[in-house]
Amino acid sequence: MDQIQQFLPLILMFAVVYFFMIRPQMKKAKQEKNFIKELKRGDRIVTKSGMHGKIIDFSDKNNAVIIETGAGKITFDKSSISLEMSQKLNEPAKTEKEEKKK
Repeated sequence: MDQIQQFLPLILMFAVVYFFMIRPQMKKAKQEKNFIKELKRGDRIVTKSGMHGKIIDFSDKNNAVIIETGAGKITFDKSSISLEMSQKLNEPAKTEKEEKKK
């Protein structure tokens, strides 16, 4: 019983680290993977570097997307697309469409 009490703080610290650091990171990585998998032509996106554009084609060979911006067509890796910024970009468009329907 005394040995268990010695390891109890270590076990509790591991549990706290797992539930507050490791598990949320795994959940976020899964969300980003699903987001990239569900991309389609015509989606408006923002890259992690801040480039705004609309997807016009996919390059499965290079695991990349071709986006159309004000400067022209640019190819980016799928991993460079930002989940958070793209969702923020698309949220106002959804609310505007809902308001117009009412």
